[in-house]
Amino acid sequence: MAESIMLNRAKDFAVEIINMCKDIKETKRESVLTNQLMRSGTSIGANIHESKYAHGPADFISKMQIALKECYESEYWLELLNRTGYLDAEQYKLIINNCGQIRRMLISSINTVKEKNNGV
Repeated sequence: MAESIMLNRAKDFAVEIINMCKDIKETKRESVLTNQLMRSGTSIGANIHESKYAHGPADFISKMQIALKECYESEYWLELLNRTGYLDAEQYKLIINNCGQIRRMLISSINTVKEKNNGV
């Protein structure tokens, strides 16, 4: 159940990223940072989804750790977009908070599986 909540949040985050990047591309003509963010922001949910079909705990952890890395990367691109003026402070605060919530869920999930499987 927790996985589907996390996956749903990751999908919502991906849609938010796609729409935001599309808007920035159209209105501010920026594509380098937004393309990077689109890749990392949509990859989070893809890796969480893929983890549902893992071949055991080690594979599950691996997929979730990739999702976590993509989450951290998304935070980086969001910060750059904010610091360069492509993303205003209010938008940044909302989306970085959503990313942080997913990151915390990923960390918790990884740690839980590791504890249950003696550190896999």
